[in-house]
Amino acid sequence: MTAGTVVLWRHGQTEYNASLRLQGQSDIALNATGRRQAAAAAEVLAALEPTRIITSDLVRAQETAQVLAGVAGVQATRDVRLRERSFGVWEGLTGAEIETGWPAEYAAWRRGQEPEGVGAESRAGCGVRVAEAVEEVADELDRDDVLVVVAHGAAITCGQTVLLGLEPGGWFGFTGLENCRWSTMHPNRGREPAWRLAGYNIGAEE
Repeated sequence: MTAGTVVLWRHGQTEYNASLRLQGQSDIALNATGRRQAAAAAEVLAALEPTRIITSDLVRAQETAQVLAGVAGVQATRDVRLRERSFGVWEGLTGAEIETGWPAEYAAWRRGQEPEGVGAESRAGCGVRVAEAVEEVADELDRDDVLVVVAHGAAITCGQTVLLGLEPGGWFGFTGLENCRWSTMHPNRGREPAWRLAGYNIGAEE
């Protein structure tokens, strides 16, 4: 069995997002804008009649997921594998602060390389754990079911890249999802890759 639709939904805005700070696995709650975004998006996503909702255990994702859970009447379950990519000592800093403190590492990161010596998780490592979490639950569902996955910008980008059979360490074809927007995927039955992209950066009118 494989879920007929998988929705990968980024959490609503936080104060770190609003101030352009690298969030990573820092556990930051939604701000007022993020809560409004979650409420608007949940009304749209509830119309898809989700069968299951799984969420990162970080509070911003849990808060977003709980809004949909309340509207759709489906319990949200947590999975630590859906956490955002860790950025080590860079978390909480702006791009300008990172560039000032780690100019060589920042330049490498902007070129798509892995920053060395800052404790950042690799794109590939993040993508594999997220993809595994999605596929594990999707495999429990059938073609009429809808799985909503509530996670984070980099985690979704890396995980979706793996699900599409691409290499997250060296393929950079996705723009990041905006806060509280989502992508949709369907199984590519009998063909490769196993999943196909149906929609990207979809959102609700606030």
